[in-house]
Amino acid sequence: MIVILFRLFILFAVIFLIYSVYKFMINPKRKLEAAHEKKLFYFLDDSENVKKNFFMTYKGIMFEGEKYLGTTEQAFQVVTVNVWTHEPDKLTGITKDDIYFMEKEILIRYPHAKVEWRYPIKQLLE
Repeated sequence: MIVILFRLFILFAVIFLIYSVYKFMINPKRKLEAAHEKKLFYFLDDSENVKKNFFMTYKGIMFEGEKYLGTTEQAFQVVTVNVWTHEPDKLTGITKDDIYFMEKEILIRYPHAKVEWRYPIKQLLE
């Protein structure tokens, strides 16, 4: 009887381990961190939750965006997006074209939004 219980315990442990590895592999935050380390572009957002900020990494710099809900002609939509970085010292080498690329990616997801960049990115665009 104890052998059967021990085998069931091992089976449940293996199933739990496989499930944990699967959840780890599909975790979007892990994908964001991996793209950040590889200096690739990745956009992490919960588009259903307007209160939740989005994160974007590009060329090894992490950006954060805050969404604001407003009205358009037909519905409530995200109408303003503020974007900033917590690492302004890493902005070396970022060009206006890079900023326009990220803005285009934001507008793909939120077509009615006006993108506003915070300091020091705002200084580059002026």
